[in-house]
Amino acid sequence: MTVQDPPKLVYPCPYPIKVVGEHAEDFASLIIGIVRLHDPQVRDEHVSARPSSNGRYISLTITITAQGPEHIQALFVDLKASGRVSVVL
Repeated sequence: MTVQDPPKLVYPCPYPIKVVGEHAEDFASLIIGIVRLHDPQVRDEHVSARPSSNGRYISLTITITAQGPEHIQALFVDLKASGRVSVVL
């Protein structure tokens, strides 16, 4: 039996990220603002939101156009540096 490596991404490519944080009125606009610093082409249609079952948290899924692994890493660092993000996937 052989183990196959996962397929490699070919950049630039659409890349969905999920950002989870406490549900607050300004959370989505803050996160989208940070994401747009890294990908100004992100539009509202690239964003979906889903509150947790108890409403304490919200997860945003945002599809960016990733330019490379460094681009994704820099975005993740800035999102975590906001102090408002619990998880970035």
